Amino acid sequence: MKKLLLVRHAKAEKDTGGKDFDRPLKYIGMQDAGFMADRLKEKLIVPEYIVASPALRTLTTAEIFADHLGLPAPTTNKSIFEASEKTLLKIINDLPDKYDFVALVGHNPGIAYILQYLTGAAMEVHTSAVAVIDFEIDDWASISKGLGTLAYFSWPNG
Repeated sequence: MKKLLLVRHAKAEKDTGGKDFDRPLKYIGMQDAGFMADRLKEKLIVPEYIVASPALRTLTTAEIFADHLGLPAPTTNKSIFEASEKTLLKIINDLPDKYDFVALVGHNPGIAYILQYLTGAAMEVHTSAVAVIDFEIDDWASISKGLGTLAYFSWPNG
């Protein structure tokens, strides 16, 4: 059985005068990411591996989760940035089978789209939101539309 934790990056600065890719987290975003990671830890929802977009706000979110959950530094995949559901599915299908529970930290609208694609659940995915999807499948490559069950969904105010 495979489990996927989808995480939308925490609240970031709106406009830094630079590239969207380089937007940092707001202070409240850092707090929210730590809060959500702690919530997951309390519920014993701890992935084995984290893969994240290398955009500053997303990687920082992933690093906060890794730190709070006692995990190794996140791996980055540049394809997660501005990814469509098709691209995110390919990333999920290519995850290493040695991990049964993986976190993917990314951006909207991609996170909301892949959540709905995999589970059929249309959710408003706020910043710092987390969703756990269970699959009755033994390999990542077999995951496709509608095969997941939404097991947990939360965000800082929900």
